[in-house]
Amino acid sequence: MNRTTELKTVLFVCVHNSGRSQMAEAFFNQLAKGRAQALSAGTDPADAVDPKVVEAMREVGIDVSGKKPKPLTMDMVKQAHVVITMGCGVEAVCPATFVETEDWELQDPEGKPLPAVRRIRDEIRAKVFELLRRVEHTSGSQTQEQM
Repeated sequence: MNRTTELKTVLFVCVHNSGRSQMAEAFFNQLAKGRAQALSAGTDPADAVDPKVVEAMREVGIDVSGKKPKPLTMDMVKQAHVVITMGCGVEAVCPATFVETEDWELQDPEGKPLPAVRRIRDEIRAKVFELLRRVEHTSGSQTQEQM
């Protein structure tokens, strides 16, 4: 299967893959409902997803407690149709020049109080929703009414 007929894949990349990229992956996969897919990874993955991120996501009905931060690989980059960096300066270590790359300038939830993590979560959800609309529009297989 070639990249024009396969399921569209978005890769969310951050340094630790313990906060922003995990939230983005979870929101994307929930909203896409199998019409597209998301992966996430980090250039220097943490040992676990940030507990405040787990709590903030649980508040909106998404359980990321079983997720583990993953290292970024070239296979992930090659699989992706779009690579999104999460505002954490990973462009220099993410040689994704052959796919569309976009940076979302987002605050890092690490060490922030839960209300700040909620604001970051909500900003990510809004950005993911718009990204999904764009991804589906470029695939030509979905109309706005189907979302």
